[in-house]
Amino acid sequence: MATKHPNNFPKLHNAAWPGVVGKGEGSESPIPLDTMLDLTAAARADGVKFDGVDLFLFAPHVDIDASDDDLKKLADKVRARGLVIGSVVAPVWPPTGGGSAADDASGRKKFIGQVRKGCRIAKKLRDLGVRPYGIVRIDSACGPADWAKDPDGNTRRIAETFREACTVAEEFGERLAAEGEICWGGMHSWKQMVTLLELVGRPQTCGFQADMAHTMLYLMGYNAPEDAILAKDADLNDKAVLDEGLKKLTAALRPWTIDMHIAQNDGSVHGSGTHDKTGRHCLPNDPNGKLDIPRHAAFWMRDETGKLTKAFKHVCWDGCMFPNAVMMKPDTWNSILAAMVAVRDAHGWKAK
Repeated sequence: MATKHPNNFPKLHNAAWPGVVGKGEGSESPIPLDTMLDLTAAARADGVKFDGVDLFLFAPHVDIDASDDDLKKLADKVRARGLVIGSVVAPVWPPTGGGSAADDASGRKKFIGQVRKGCRIAKKLRDLGVRPYGIVRIDSACGPADWAKDPDGNTRRIAETFREACTVAEEFGERLAAEGEICWGGMHSWKQMVTLLELVGRPQTCGFQADMAHTMLYLMGYNAPEDAILAKDADLNDKAVLDEGLKKLTAALRPWTIDMHIAQNDGSVHGSGTHDKTGRHCLPNDPNGKLDIPRHAAFWMRDETGKLTKAFKHVCWDGCMFPNAVMMKPDTWNSILAAMVAVRDAHGWKAK
């Protein structure tokens, strides 16, 4: 690593799933995993490279039913590019073989089944020596409209399902992180997210995954106006306004945060393919971006006194639903990596 970038933690990861999420079914074709790995490995920013990738356990990238031989081949191809694997996403949704965490016994059984498969893969990759850290990511697999039909009952059922998922994760030595995103019922506002995590009550196993683009929309109360932190006409270009909102938001969710996505957002929502509308990811240098990425990452990575939390060993860039033409440009990943390096320079640490 270049000497003017002395920090080596948190490790810097790229997400492979933008090659799959929001693709197909009326959208663009998926980008193969090998291509995403090649683009990641080739990126450079002032002599620094990505340390690893986070993965979506869903074909055509990684089949949730992958055999041990398949996983060994995956480990070998990642290692051959000088990368490691961090967090993995379990495909818990009904269209991918899972079920809603708020569903009846049958649907919840399918949800737990996918969590079990995801944890088994995560552990196998650890055993293969290619996954030194990371979590298994989940959500409620329930839309806000369905959740709203019975808010209290659905939140209770989601919490029960997550507790059962925690027991499964603990069998494999894994931790779960629930992603804060406005398209997941029972998790689509910051207050509901905190309530759910408290009801689960397994903080050593089930925490929160912050995404700077998605969680920013919690401030405006998209899909949950009653929980908005900022006024409807708030000027998101006023950094003082944004700072004050993020201060309140992160004070509530930072204690639960065990995984983090670095990202940019322009304050709007976006959906593609089968993916519901959620916080729009933008390139780090998008002129419409509202976040000062290194500065606003501090709200998640430092406590209220300014002390580093060191709550996670890596951070990951998330740029879901970027057009394929953008993702195939090497400059895209160089600029993203530069933003990640700036975050680590500002909020990282040196460790062996």
